[in-house]
Amino acid sequence: MARADEAERKRYEREAKAAYVEMRQAEVDELNEDLALEYDEIDGLLALTLDLDDYVDLEGLKVRAVHPPFPRWDLETPRPAPLPTPVPEAPVFIEPPAPTGLFGKKKKFEEAQQRARAEYEQAWGQWAAYRDWIPTQDAQQAQEHATLEEGRINLLAAERERYDAACAVREAEVAEQNSSIDTLIAGLGYGAVDAVQEYVGIVLANSLYPDAFPVEHEAEFDPTTAELTLRVTVPAPDALRIIKGFRYVKASDEVVETQLSKTAANERYASALHQVALRSLHEIFEADRRGLIKAISAQIGPEANDPATGRQKFIPLVAVAAPRDTFMEIDLSGVVPLATLQHLGAAVAKNPSALTAIDTAGVRRS
Repeated sequence: MARADEAERKRYEREAKAAYVEMRQAEVDELNEDLALEYDEIDGLLALTLDLDDYVDLEGLKVRAVHPPFPRWDLETPRPAPLPTPVPEAPVFIEPPAPTGLFGKKKKFEEAQQRARAEYEQAWGQWAAYRDWIPTQDAQQAQEHATLEEGRINLLAAERERYDAACAVREAEVAEQNSSIDTLIAGLGYGAVDAVQEYVGIVLANSLYPDAFPVEHEAEFDPTTAELTLRVTVPAPDALRIIKGFRYVKASDEVVETQLSKTAANERYASALHQVALRSLHEIFEADRRGLIKAISAQIGPEANDPATGRQKFIPLVAVAAPRDTFMEIDLSGVVPLATLQHLGAAVAKNPSALTAIDTAGVRRS
């Protein structure tokens, strides 16, 4: 039995260790899945937008005021008026029955009559007093009801006024927002600078980037040349993970990271820059159905410490300028982003991870 118990204990220990290793391996698998998803999103920045229509229907941005229901619905129902107090039937004198027996019949009958009369008169007096009290009671109840009703009506009016004021504020906010949209639509119709820049801002704000690679845009429109100047700020290279994968080391019970090679990390970062450049041009040109923007000049890079000065600054790593007609002829679904940028005459950093700014002076619209 001792040997059997020891064997059972060892079996349990083996099973527990196997379950623990399986649990740790599951943790590693989940880490690798999350990492793969993150890298897939970064590697597919351009593809993420190609199946979407980047046009923004400004009319669809108009809103309608939505008001909550009136909260004091309980005040809308009048209190029921008190019912008149009913008057009971008046007491009736009941003649006592004639006494039976041979002796003293008359005297007994008279005594019975006197008692009946006294009881009747007492009952009548109580009834009359109650009858005379009823009008006073009804008047008091009516007054209490009127006071309560007046309070309910006044409180209902105050609550209605407060509710209507809140609704009016919401209606005013909606009217102001819709009016600003109408102003924007009208401005776009005339190609106004502020309207074009605001519309581009709305389009780019709708462009969703992965959490691991956030992107910000700044745009200025020149109406004399119909050219949009765009600055696109991307994460610095050190903001991206450089992990190739995770593995579980059973001997030390540790999850160990395997690092990407510098070449692989640089290639991913460079590819992301190239994709963001083309994606930004594509989203703006596609959204501008009026053709107000004839060309875009864009610079793409991070806000980072300049290796030369040590100060925080925007470091352009890609600069591209493209006329609308030329860019819209490109089928982005089948391109190599770097080759497309070279086709457009862009300036592209050879080693963007070094954060060496490119010379943007030579980038011109062809």
